[in-house]
Amino acid sequence: MSKKRWGNRFFASCVMLAIAALFFAGLFTGVGRETAHVPYIEFLQNFENGLVEQVTISDSATLRFSLTGDDTLFTTTNPRNPGLTEELLRGGVDVVEGSGASGIVQIGVSLAFFAAGIFVVSKIMGKHSPSREMAFCVREAQESGGISCTFADVAGNREAKESVQDLVDFIKNPKKYSRLGARIPRGIIFYGAPGTGKTLLAKAVAGEGGVPFFSVSGSDFVQMYVGVGAKRIRELFKSARAKGQAVIFIDEIDALGKKRQGAATGGSDERDQTLNALLTEMSGFSSSEGIIVIAATNRLDTLDEALLRPGRFDRHVEVALPDIGARRAILEYHAANKPLADDISLDALARKTVYFSGAMLENLLNEAAILAAKSSSELISYACVDQAFMTILAGAAKTDRSHIHEQERRITAYHEAGHALVSRLVSPETIVSKVSIIPSTKGAGGFCMNLPPEKMYYTKRDLEAQIKIALAGRASEEIIFGAENITTGASNDIEKATKICKDYIAKYAMGKAHGLLNLEVFDAKSQMIDECGELLERLYSETMDDIRGSLTKLHAMTDELLAREVLEQEDVERLAA
Repeated sequence: MSKKRWGNRFFASCVMLAIAALFFAGLFTGVGRETAHVPYIEFLQNFENGLVEQVTISDSATLRFSLTGDDTLFTTTNPRNPGLTEELLRGGVDVVEGSGASGIVQIGVSLAFFAAGIFVVSKIMGKHSPSREMAFCVREAQESGGISCTFADVAGNREAKESVQDLVDFIKNPKKYSRLGARIPRGIIFYGAPGTGKTLLAKAVAGEGGVPFFSVSGSDFVQMYVGVGAKRIRELFKSARAKGQAVIFIDEIDALGKKRQGAATGGSDERDQTLNALLTEMSGFSSSEGIIVIAATNRLDTLDEALLRPGRFDRHVEVALPDIGARRAILEYHAANKPLADDISLDALARKTVYFSGAMLENLLNEAAILAAKSSSELISYACVDQAFMTILAGAAKTDRSHIHEQERRITAYHEAGHALVSRLVSPETIVSKVSIIPSTKGAGGFCMNLPPEKMYYTKRDLEAQIKIALAGRASEEIIFGAENITTGASNDIEKATKICKDYIAKYAMGKAHGLLNLEVFDAKSQMIDECGELLERLYSETMDDIRGSLTKLHAMTDELLAREVLEQEDVERLAA
């Protein structure tokens, strides 16, 4: 036990003993003597009769006295008469001035409780003091020993891995580069969507280089105490330098590295000091030290420019969502320790999981394995994978559907059939993998699963087709049930269509009213509302025309949905042909 900790315990013990002693002293003051309170007039009568032997006078509301030949301790109201003491002394009474035993006890108990309160508050504040916060950070930032992760464990992300291959060589042979005057990037930023493998790739760099891996989060450096974050930064780099060679990984760096505004006030002072400390440390170490700083963020555009300039985080590596080949490699990696049934095709699953991140693909196979284990199956079947796929995207299917009225089922069926039909009409390359009218635990009454083709660019016609597909559910409801009976089920569809429409006009300058202006640069949201509304009205009208021209197919698809509740890709293609 440390001396400081032992001293705190000793002080606490002394305080508690003092309180106990004073408490019992108060209890036992006057033990063995009866006490009685009498009126002041009776006290004066006893005094005039010469019976009062001793009087204790204090500033309290009462005074105590004893009578000759009587062991009883009497109290009476204190008149607070300045001349009383002299009068009693003239009458031969023994006068004792002061607070008395009970007053001393009261004062002592009050002081003891005050000391105890100070002790408790100091202990609470000590837990949240800057020094304690700093110690916590140092412990959290300690190296992860024995990093065994390598590039072989990072499936997909081929371009990102190639971008950091030279870093591994630099970690192993820093003098090889410094001899030729080459300066390896001091910092690298991995940016991309959540779950794409930024942290895993950083670990792989450390694992390939065989160096310690210091991992912290950007939020660890943002605290209420000014100066704590900056001190943490210095301690982190000091710990890394002590190892000689190391990889420092700062996850979610946008928590401390956001763009600084003109005037710092209050809470932003700490953030600015922390960011300045990071910039100073990165400029301070030599390029031959063998220390690599890697940061990760989902929002590269929000970072301060000083972080991104050459000499700081001057290499930016995008860790993007995997393409079909990368998805196939990721699925194969995570399926290596899972017994898959013969009816599962990883190639087909890779085509089906458009826009899935690496983390989502791992979660997909893990959920499928859990479902197989629940059913006591020896193999993971396609049914388990398909159920896991739908659960991740739409939520688990509700088992009790007795409360759903038949009319609501018909509305849902026409709504989802409208999405599927228009998708086949305006975007034949889009795959409608599944249509369902089974309500889910995420609140959806049904869903239509569309898998758009993977492209580098989307044309104006592609964006308009996506808007029409999103509006098709509402258009189908209006055509079949009338404008007065449209439902709230299209709320998410309308939100999606509006977002696409906003990008169509503001970001991609595909509208007519504002020409080639990017309205987001001007933050001119109000100027494009009218044009967005006109575009949505035009595409909604065209969608209704498309549906009216294929009403027979819409009815056929709806009837089969009501009968089976779920339609697969082959069913949709057959009914929409």
